[in-house]
Amino acid sequence: MRKWAAHLRGAIGGSLLIILLSMVTGCGYGLGGGLSGEAIAEAGRGGNDFLLGPEDVLEISVWRNQDLSRKEVVVRPDGKISMPLIGEVVASGLDANQLANLISERLKEFKERPSVSVSVKEVNSYSIYVLGEVAKPGKYQLKSHATVLQAVAVAGGFSIYAAKNKMQVLRRVGKEEGKPKEMRIPARYDDLVSGDGEIGNFILKTGDVVLVP
Repeated sequence: MRKWAAHLRGAIGGSLLIILLSMVTGCGYGLGGGLSGEAIAEAGRGGNDFLLGPEDVLEISVWRNQDLSRKEVVVRPDGKISMPLIGEVVASGLDANQLANLISERLKEFKERPSVSVSVKEVNSYSIYVLGEVAKPGKYQLKSHATVLQAVAVAGGFSIYAAKNKMQVLRRVGKEEGKPKEMRIPARYDDLVSGDGEIGNFILKTGDVVLVP
């Protein structure tokens, strides 16, 4: 890497070299070898409120209106639910309170000051992947949030060939030019265990992939 960088330095400007180096080292690391601020910030986002997703089972109550209330509503694969009067509502990506507020706003067209509550009866949408040098690689559907180390434990622990300090978490962080944008978050085992690293044993988001080389 150093020889390659020295060769390029004479051929291109310093600012362009910085851009190229950041692309080669990956978005998880800064130029000084430490973790990038973007990676550190992203690792801290997994512990936010639980977001609804496909196959989650909800109970929706509209105060003083049993006809509009529903004891059991399943979020469809397209992320939507169906409600009387207002029709389809996007639930995926919202937490329970946000969905309740959205339904309430939609119902205002038909009912004065509706009061809506949403509770989660079953969590079925939270799933993670653990791949590479673990005893049982695969997809795991969980009922509660899991940290990186908990995910490894669910997958049966490391194999004897695992490079524990080269673990990464692959996470989708939006779209770029219409295509899914992904970030690789470094997750060194020693740092996760000691708690002394820039990123601790962070909570995974649904869809995260733990890669163990």
